[in-house]
Formats: sequence, structure tokens, C-alpha cells
Amino acid sequence: MDHEDRIALFLDYENLALGVRDHHGGRPFDFRPIADALAERGRVVVRRAYADWSYFDEDRRMLTRSHVELIEIPQRMGASRKNAADIKMAVDAVELAFERGYISTFVICTGDSDFTPLVHKLRELNKRVIGVGVEKSTSALLPPACDEFLYYDRLEGVDVPPPAARRSRPARPSPAELAPEPVVETVAEDESARDVDTLAVQLVQTVAGMQGSSSGDVTASALKRALLRKDPTFSESDYGFRTFGELLRHLAAHNVVELAAGPAKGDPEVSLPEQGDREVAFGLLRAVVVDLAADGGAVALSGLKDQLRRARPDFSEKKLGYRSFLQFCKAAATDGAVELRWSPDDGDYLLTPKTP
Repeated sequence: MDHEDRIALFLDYENLALGVRDHHGGRPFDFRPIADALAERGRVVVRRAYADWSYFDEDRRMLTRSHVELIEIPQRMGASRKNAADIKMAVDAVELAFERGYISTFVICTGDSDFTPLVHKLRELNKRVIGVGVEKSTSALLPPACDEFLYYDRLEGVDVPPPAARRSRPARPSPAELAPEPVVETVAEDESARDVDTLAVQLVQTVAGMQGSSSGDVTASALKRALLRKDPTFSESDYGFRTFGELLRHLAAHNVVELAAGPAKGDPEVSLPEQGDREVAFGLLRAVVVDLAADGGAVALSGLKDQLRRARPDFSEKKLGYRSFLQFCKAAATDGAVELRWSPDDGDYLLTPKTP
């Protein structure tokens, strides 16, 4: 138990309940998915929800059964009542951070950007902060401020209604309007936004950066924390994987990363393949430079990437862990595939085949 995170949970209940009602087809808020998600992250020792409970009579029973302490906000009108709840919740969270040093994690359940200063203050006090909010009613300012942000809509056990079809057709539709419509749209956009290939590029860049900034090995747990620091909304489940380890094994099977036994069971070391794709890419660069510099001249860096993609359309230096095409070319020069130099006259880097 000594190694478990102690968690304090604070719910801006009106924000959550109304967000679920407005964006989930009028369905009631369910606390259980949040409780289950937090149970996987540590031991919840404080559970408080703030609202004018005369507006949420049925919800009171549900929260009481889950051992949530209900903080009553005196009835006021409109925004002043909402502000009173926000201020009380923020004051209580900061007070608890000072008085209960054993609490390591604060969970702030809201989508309101007004709580961003509270998140900053808790992190300044060396507390980990997890945010929870309804995706469509969460301010864009709040998730990046947190160490991790969970969208209520994506939690296990939340039944999200399908998006309502928008119809604005005239009373007498034309034959073209009666034709079957293709079923692509929102789902396709959502899937492309969370594409595994895009994730692989981000993961490889992160591993490369961690290897470059530290002499130690990169473990799976450290990599997951780094990914969450880059994108607090990151979750491997959005890509169809049950665990982060399953995601890593998938990428290892496709030669994106390599896994080795780590310092602890279930926490492997993650590294980038030293050979294989990188050597092939260096060879491709050299071949293209040799072809373009057939007359003995030099090849400018500008436009060279397009030439590589004509020869190999799937080429991407980012998939190899390089943050830019210039960094990739510098690595190729270090490896001896090409020679690279800056030309003040051309205002560009010039590449030539490496002379034996």
C-alpha cells in the first residue's frame, strides 16, 4: 500500500452533469466509469462533489452509494451560484494539498478553463493532476495543463449515443437526394486523427529524444509518462490496444521499436532499431544524391526530400526518429553515406556522394 498513489477526487458536478446531458442525448451522468478508471491508478482517499443539490436530487443517491461527500453550495442566482461552487472547490483542493502531504494525485473533474490556475498551483506544489471532462464541453485550455486528461466519453463503461443525423431537406426531395448516401464522415475523421502510423511517428520521436537527452535506458513506463506530458489526453485504448505493453509489442512486431528485458517485470526497455530501416533509408539518400549529382555537382537540401519520396513514397524521416529532414541528412553524413556542408553562396546545405 505504501507504493500506491493516494488520490483526492474533486467533481465540479454541475459542469459534468450538464455536459453529459447536453452531449449524450439527455442521458444521466454515471460516476462508476470514473471510479473504475481511478481505481486502476491508485487509492482514492477523498471524494467530494460540489453543486446545488436541489437541482440534482436523483444524482445525490447515486453519488452517496459511491461514498462521495456532497458539498452543498447555498442557493444563489445564475453565475454567482456557479462561481461560489468553483471557488469553494478550488480553496478546498489547495487546502488539502497543504494539509495532507501523503496525497500525491488530485483529480479535477470539470471541463471549465477557470480551473486551469488551480491545476497549475497543484503541480507547483508537486502534485500530479488528472483532469476529467466531457469531450465536447471541455475547454481546449484545460487538458494541456494537466499531467493526464481523461475524456469521460472514452472511459470504459460509458455508452456514447451515435451522432444524430442532421437533415435539412425540402418537403419534396429530388431523386438525387433519395439516393443512398455513403457512410464515411465523422468516424473516418476520428479514426484518422488517432491513426496508429501517426502514433508510431510520435512514439519514435519521443524515444529518440529521451535517448538523446539521457544516458539511461528508456523504459516503457518512462515512455508512457513522456507521451502523457506531450499529450495529456493520450490513451492506447483510442488506438485499439488494451494496454501500453500490447501497443509496444505491436510496434516491435513491425520493426518500429525494439523491446528488451527491463529493470522490473512488465516494464521492458524500449529502443530504436539500430539497423534495418535506417540503413535502408541512408542507402536511398545516397542513391538519390548519386543520381542527381551525376555530373559531379552538389545537390541542394531544398527539394531533396521530394526526390526521395518519388523513389520511395512511404519515406518519412520522422518514422526513423529524426525530427527534421536536416537531422536525418546529418545522421547520414555521420554514418558515411553522403557528405554535407553549408554553402553561404547558395544559402542552403549541399550534399555530395561520399568519396571513398
